[in-house]
Parts: sequence; structure tokens; C-alpha cells
Amino acid sequence: MKFPGKRKTKHYFPVNESGRIPFDPDFSERGSVYIVGVDQLIVDIEANVGYDFLDKYKITKGESVVLDDKIVEEIYQELKSLKSIVGEYAGGAIGNTLHNYSVLSDARSVALGAISKNISVGDYAFKYICTTNSFVDFSYLKPVDGPMGRALCLLTPDRERSFLIGKGIMNDLSPDFIPEDVIKGASLLLVSAYSLRDESSSMFKANVQACEYAKKYNVPVVLSLGTSSLITAKKDFFVNFIKEYVSLCAMNEEEAYALVGETDPLLSCEKMLDMTSMVLLTVGPKGLYIAAHSDEDYKRETKDMIHSKSIAEYNKYEYSRAILKGDCKNKLKIYTHINPYMGGPGEIKNTNGAGDAALSALLHDIASNTYHRQVTPNSPKHNTRYLTYSSIHQVSKYCNRASFEVLKQNSPRLVKGLPNREESLEEAYWDM
Repeated sequence: MKFPGKRKTKHYFPVNESGRIPFDPDFSERGSVYIVGVDQLIVDIEANVGYDFLDKYKITKGESVVLDDKIVEEIYQELKSLKSIVGEYAGGAIGNTLHNYSVLSDARSVALGAISKNISVGDYAFKYICTTNSFVDFSYLKPVDGPMGRALCLLTPDRERSFLIGKGIMNDLSPDFIPEDVIKGASLLLVSAYSLRDESSSMFKANVQACEYAKKYNVPVVLSLGTSSLITAKKDFFVNFIKEYVSLCAMNEEEAYALVGETDPLLSCEKMLDMTSMVLLTVGPKGLYIAAHSDEDYKRETKDMIHSKSIAEYNKYEYSRAILKGDCKNKLKIYTHINPYMGGPGEIKNTNGAGDAALSALLHDIASNTYHRQVTPNSPKHNTRYLTYSSIHQVSKYCNRASFEVLKQNSPRLVKGLPNREESLEEAYWDM
């Protein structure tokens, strides 16, 4: 585990401040800390298109639809003939998040899903493995005869993303390929709303099996919500699923509105906290919100300016750390908001994967808490059972910074880890 340190508290985690408990630098023998994700393994194929292209195929801008593999192939060939394809990348919301997590942490993550049984040099399955971080463990994938799933990511001039998905074998994971022992030892289990779309599929049943194991062993479940149309179509199902299994929900503002019917992000977060323990809500050019439960006995008041929006003094206790609802004696809802890092990139190359990058930073912080608890169990950092290592205020900075890296590039995945020293800060800053 690459512990998130050697960075100033202004931007990252306060792990190297004077007065904090020092670490043994060799953590290799301290136990294995990892996360697990259940994924529909797909390849993202990005292409620039005009609005007329969406109209031609009756595609609703900003939505995600599943189409017959033959239609996807037809559209793919047309995009190739138009030379509109920007790139082809290993993709999928969970796949992106696992990759990013391993890039940030230099630590193991385990992918569960279905992959082509016979892999040839140069095919999609080969490219998927080759372009995914080596710390992502594919040992537990289910081998299946057939092609990888494909997601055509169509980028219109406003940089909005619309997805056309050809399923291939992406839904062929079955419950018998969900390893109970692996989930039992994980810091968290990550699942996606996309994988819960079809309740008759073996993928759906595999996800439920994984969540049952996580519930059995008190492993936090993280749900990444999919496109808003999916949430609208299955609202009651997702509300019940979140209440039954989920500890942390990640979403954008459209998905939040589809789920709780609120346009205001803070009020969306407040309603979400009635269902789950923690929320990551991305709001595009307005940054992101994190909301969580903490405990009255362990609350910490912010040292920054206190703000009021739809919730008065909403950030008053943003220096508090998240705690699972079941571990709180006197529950307290806490909130924080952060604007885009440095105002956002000068030029946004692509918004595809920015939310996944933000989530991966949050997962790194949660896993770091597990890691730190193993290394120094008697530390004051563990005077109760926290979910995160850092305050939600600090976590929001980390999420924001990771998201920025993806926004300024074409690839939906982090290409490298974050710098120890920010180029935007003068040398004198680091000597303080």
C-alpha cells in the first residue's frame, strides 16, 4: 500500500504533520489490504460525433443504452470509416475505478467478471489486460467463450458522453465464480448499477451473491450508480437495494435526482444519508460534494469559513471522519463541498472517467484506514471504528485532484499516480 502521504495538508492528507505517530516504513509484512470489484468487463471506444449522428441512430444525448451486438458493430464500422474514433481503452466504471485505485495506492485490487476464454494477441481481451494496472488481480475472472463487451462512447461538441453498449459476454459472470474468502478479507466491495440492470441475468445474481457475502462479513459495499434513465426505470429496486446492502453511494446530480427527486445537491445528499452511510456526489463544473454519517462524540468543527446553502452551516463539521451508520451511537450528518481543482483544466479533453477517478481516491482513503488500523491499532486515529482515514474535507481534496488528472487527458483512466509536489506551488511552499 502506497500510503497517501508526503503531501501538504492544503491539498492532500495530513499524515506527515509534526506530532503525528510515525510509521514503520516497511509495511510489506503487515497483512494484505485490497478491494474487490464486480464488473462487466468492456472496452471503451471513444469517438467524436455531431448531433446529427445521434439523431440518425435515435440516441438520447447523455444516456447509456444496450444494443444488439450487430448494431453496435455496424455503428463501429461507420465510425471507423469516418475516422471519428479517438481511442480504444479498457473500460467499464468498475474496471476504471479498480485500475485508478491501484495506480494511486500501488496496492492490489481484485476484479470479478467474465473474460474471453481464448485470448489472442491484439484482441480486445488482450488489450484490456495489457492496459490495466498490474496490481489489478484477474485471477478470479470467469473464462467464457465469446467476445468482450464494447461500449461506444460518443462525444458531442459540448463534450457530453453518450454510450452504446454491445454486451458480448459481459453479463456471463455467475454466482459460483464469486469467491467468499476473497470478499471476506476485502476492505470493501465495489459494484455498479449497470450490473444490476437485468434481474434475470447471471451477472445480477452474481452481484447479489457478492453483496450477501459482504453483508455476512461486515464488508462495506460501494455502489456506483449508472445512467439516470436506469435509475428512473428501477427507482424502487435501487432504493431497496441501497437500504439492504450499500454503505457508500457514488453518483452525479442527474442520477441523484432520479433516485431522490431533488435538484439541490445538498438536499439530495441529505436524503441519501437516510438510506446509506456515505455519499459522493459529483456536480460537473461545480465540483463535488461528500456527505456522511459521523458521531456526536467524535465530531470535529471546521477551521475554514462556514457556509450556508440549502442546509444552514452545512460544512460546520467537515473536519470529521465518516463512520458507518451501524457504528454510530449518536448519528450526525456531515457535509463538504469543493470546487474543481484550480478551476478545472484549461481544456477539458473528456469527462469520461472523471467520476470514477474521484471515487477511486475515496476508496484509497477507506483502504488506507484499514491499512493504518492493521499497522498501528492503538493509534488515537482508531478511538472508534471509522470508515475513512481522513476527514471528509481532506478526502474531497483528494477526489478533486484525481478527477482533474482524468479531465485533462483523453484516456478515461489515470495514466500515472499523482505528483508528490505540485508544479502549481512555488518551492517556498514546500519549505514551510
